[in-house]
Amino acid sequence: MKTEFSPAQLADPDIAEANKILRACVHCGFCTATCPTYVLLGDELDSPRGRIYLIKEMLEKDRPPTQEVVKHIDRCLSCLACMTTCPSGVHYMHLVDQARVRIEKEYVRPLTERLLRAVLARVLPRPGLFRWSMILARSARPLAVLLPAPKVAAASPSLLRRIKAMLALAPGSLPAPGPAGGSVFPALGARRGRVALLQGCAQQVLAPRINQAAINLLTRHGIEVVLVKDEQCCGALTHHLGRDDDALARARANIVVWLKEAEGDGLDAILVTTSGCGTVIKDYGFMLREDRDFAAAAAKISALAKDITEYLGSIELQPVQQQSDLVIAYHSACSLQHGQKITHAPKELLSKNGFVVKDVPESHLCCGSAGTYNILQPDIANRLRDRKVANIATVKPDMIAAGNIGCMVQIAGGTSVPVVHTVELLDWATGGPRPGLN
Repeated sequence: MKTEFSPAQLADPDIAEANKILRACVHCGFCTATCPTYVLLGDELDSPRGRIYLIKEMLEKDRPPTQEVVKHIDRCLSCLACMTTCPSGVHYMHLVDQARVRIEKEYVRPLTERLLRAVLARVLPRPGLFRWSMILARSARPLAVLLPAPKVAAASPSLLRRIKAMLALAPGSLPAPGPAGGSVFPALGARRGRVALLQGCAQQVLAPRINQAAINLLTRHGIEVVLVKDEQCCGALTHHLGRDDDALARARANIVVWLKEAEGDGLDAILVTTSGCGTVIKDYGFMLREDRDFAAAAAKISALAKDITEYLGSIELQPVQQQSDLVIAYHSACSLQHGQKITHAPKELLSKNGFVVKDVPESHLCCGSAGTYNILQPDIANRLRDRKVANIATVKPDMIAAGNIGCMVQIAGGTSVPVVHTVELLDWATGGPRPGLN
């Protein structure tokens, strides 16, 4: 794609990066076939190619974001399926992230939307606040039926529609909190390694059992696990809302405490059980590339970050203790398959540990969770969820496995089949409790 940025514009590292990405695009349109919003809506501007044109026009002419640009960028899930499909290696993720930052800084949204986004950015990264919000939402959930449902999907859903979506996502009950930061879980038997385990934000409130399963599994196999004190949200939630100042501040804070731990008692890896977080942490090196104080440290942390299944594939697990003929539908989270290019390891681990693993048709298409997308764009998100659940049903599973809490909550909202984390099944297979019973 031909670009016409001026030398002055190209002096900006972000514009220089955008220029490189734009020039890699050859207009082939392969991305349209795997883009969830284009598949649903059939609008060229709701495809990666269409959004690339909009972003190019905005950046190249240095224009403020228009309502049309914002509408189509907001509809993007950042599922990154286009990056898997693209034969030219267009790094769409970094381009759309840059567009979101510009929109956040220069576009004035309606007051109610600004307030909602501010609340999400404030509450979701803070487990204490998030827990209280879930308690309040649970109390208000019966009122959701009184809120109007739209007859057709809206480009910008109303505040009431989004509140209805939030209430629908609230769980019926909340589990007790998991262990606190600063906790160390010694290896059972001879120590084979030492890792930090990301505590997460929403996950530690909604499903602390996931990290508990990871701790049980790892310590059982000789791996010492530490929950690093003063760790913060990874920054993914605010990063995808275009609030990069907040996201980068969180990234820097995490880099400081993780490096301190690595330089103290040592770390073989920083393990992540929420793939949406893992994709962003692995991108810290890029996000802070221009920060002279943090660039090298960020690159080191990104290299240490691993998805839990990525790490488990590198150690030998104990022989299977719980023989099972359960059929598992494996949902490959977008952030795992497209963002981190991890596609085979989770399924191989499950198969080797006694489960019958079935691929889901249209596995490349997003389930509609995408961070806060199922709140901000609930109508499109629900259509994607229903399509995903229908595809899962075709393999007649006993359980559904996934590696991302957002996907798990989203899919569970449309099916009665238990949805569990991959690591919960692996913990069960090697001596832990059976998942899906709590």
